Amino acid sequence: MNTKIFVLDDEPDILHLVTLHLERAGFSVNGYAEAKGFVQSLKHRKPDLIILDLMLPDADGFELCRSIKNDAGTSKIPIIMLTAKGQESDKVTGLDLGADDYITKPFAPRELVARVRAVLRRSGHQFEGPVTIGDSLMIDPERFEVKTSAGSIRLTQAEFKILYLLASNRGRVFSREKILDHLWGNEKAVLDRTVDVHIKNLRDKLGEAGKLVTNFRGVGYKLEE
Repeated sequence: MNTKIFVLDDEPDILHLVTLHLERAGFSVNGYAEAKGFVQSLKHRKPDLIILDLMLPDADGFELCRSIKNDAGTSKIPIIMLTAKGQESDKVTGLDLGADDYITKPFAPRELVARVRAVLRRSGHQFEGPVTIGDSLMIDPERFEVKTSAGSIRLTQAEFKILYLLASNRGRVFSREKILDHLWGNEKAVLDRTVDVHIKNLRDKLGEAGKLVTNFRGVGYKLEE
């Protein structure tokens, strides 16, 4: 899935843990340790959901939530507060400011992922379903699983996103530029040949099913049955 989540938390271990489990669940994640970088990114790209710590070194989480919800450009972005502030008054304040959920630390990563999905569904987000191509290939974005006739295979996040993009639009040719934009938007300056490397690795891992991914010379890549 191409669901983008911004995570703002100044604790490196927590930021890593949240990012790891969300990416394993198939989400695309941008992590921030300071509010400054987070706010700057928010000006250029709107995520599908925000996970927000309240105790930050350079901002007050409550005020940041208020600012996001009072801005017409970001007010509809769901916010989950993830914090060590567990008093009932803090939770009430957060929800009153417009937060869609409130999770206290310590937390169970699987519960966090479930809460993220629940909030996204409530906000009208539609999750993509599995894509099946005959007996050759099955791609499940909810479980981040890929199976071929030879069994399950492990892909990197970038490889998975490329495969799901091509498989969901069978027969359509995607240029390298379009694929790069799908992977990273305008956030990373990478070379076109990066796509070629990902495609080669993807084909190798898919084995026989790798033949489904073809190069349309001078244009880009597509997946055909």
